[in-house]
Amino acid sequence: MSGQDTIDDTTGDYDRLETELVAQDRDASRVATADIDEATARRLVGDLVEDDVVAPIPNQRILVHEPSSTPFDSIIQLAVFHRGWQAAIDADTEDN
Repeated sequence: MSGQDTIDDTTGDYDRLETELVAQDRDASRVATADIDEATARRLVGDLVEDDVVAPIPNQRILVHEPSSTPFDSIIQLAVFHRGWQAAIDADTEDN
């Protein structure tokens, strides 16, 4: 291109905008797991214990995520794991 056409060409701008919008859509559709604070983790794990999804083992000071049989010694790690596990289950359900 030459002259005025070079200045008016917005193809690069459009491509950058489209790429950014696609990235934002992906971020919005992902489940956030890294932003769990201790209070949120305690509430979530408390609910999971009530629902028999998590079993506390008091003498060993661990929590077992029953559906996956995975033991945890950290409430936050368990909460993050469960959110990711649930997101994977939900994604599999949507794909079928």
